[in-house]
Amino acid sequence: MFQKIQEAVSLLNQEYIQSFHVTEVSRTQDLQAICQFLEQTCKDQHTVFVHGKGKRKSRNQKYLELFRRFLERQTIYDWHTASFQGRNNYCKTDPDATFMHMKDDHMRNAQLKPGYNVQIGVDSEYIVAADIFQDRNDVWTLVPFLKRMEEKLGFRYPSVTADSGYESEEGYSYLREQKQKPYIKPQTYEKWKKRSFKKDISKRENMGYDEGTDTYTCHAGKKLQPIFLKKQKSKSGYESEVTVYECEDCTGCPYKEKCTKARGNKRLYISKSFLEKRQESYENILSEKGIQYRMNRSIQVEGAFGILKNDYEFQRFLLRGKTKVKLEILLLSMGYNLNKLHAKIQNDRMGSHMFSIKESA
Repeated sequence: MFQKIQEAVSLLNQEYIQSFHVTEVSRTQDLQAICQFLEQTCKDQHTVFVHGKGKRKSRNQKYLELFRRFLERQTIYDWHTASFQGRNNYCKTDPDATFMHMKDDHMRNAQLKPGYNVQIGVDSEYIVAADIFQDRNDVWTLVPFLKRMEEKLGFRYPSVTADSGYESEEGYSYLREQKQKPYIKPQTYEKWKKRSFKKDISKRENMGYDEGTDTYTCHAGKKLQPIFLKKQKSKSGYESEVTVYECEDCTGCPYKEKCTKARGNKRLYISKSFLEKRQESYENILSEKGIQYRMNRSIQVEGAFGILKNDYEFQRFLLRGKTKVKLEILLLSMGYNLNKLHAKIQNDRMGSHMFSIKESA
């Protein structure tokens, strides 16, 4: 359409001896200016508008109708663009919803469906905070969820336990600033246990590291030295510093095919700040308290979702729009908490906050 607009503007300028131009940045305003000019021209020349079969339209009417159609279409496109709100898709029946891969894929064709990313915070088996997000990735929900949680509750928890899907340098940095202890499982935690990972010579974890010279040693015994620092900015605007390491020479190396796909020398992109924070969280989750926290996260958080989806049979939201959907999940959470309180009273479990680790026989 933009190409057609350019052609039409060129003809308009020739016909009316004008100097109109339409740019990609301000095309709506430029089209409005052209339409205003044509409307005024029609008014000044007392143009008679005709419609129907057999009627011959004047030059003024043809150009005015053409550019009005362009403006109408452009207005619709602008509305659609504004509806994305930083996303790459949205649903026409619910503009606030984002198309996501659902766990319940009955057709088994990875079908995308409009939905919301629901996040809950659980303490002592009660849902203490609930919120919905339009982002499909859990990584970008942790920090805004914790901020909103602190704002609504009026206090800050001394520690945060989360699954590996929430791990990021931004999340670690925020928790450190707020003096909250992280118990977040690294994303590669399960891979580290596999024999195939331990034998993979391309991984940084399987290379020797000399802290004094700040160099890595590959499987062939060659050094990977830091060559430059790189700044990276995340989707939320968080800036991290990445150190780029490069092998001294990969020419003729017998392990190159297994080590790297690069045509030149192998490179490693490492955020030292992230590794340091990850190591701290890794040590936390391996402690006795960390094991108990992770076990309770699995029981209490995943258990809450299981009860809401299976016991309550709440498989989909009934309302549309972010505000209404949030209200729906909050009402559901209140009902869950009332049932949990009743169950604790009946089972004489009041005052219990966490399940204890069972000792092996």
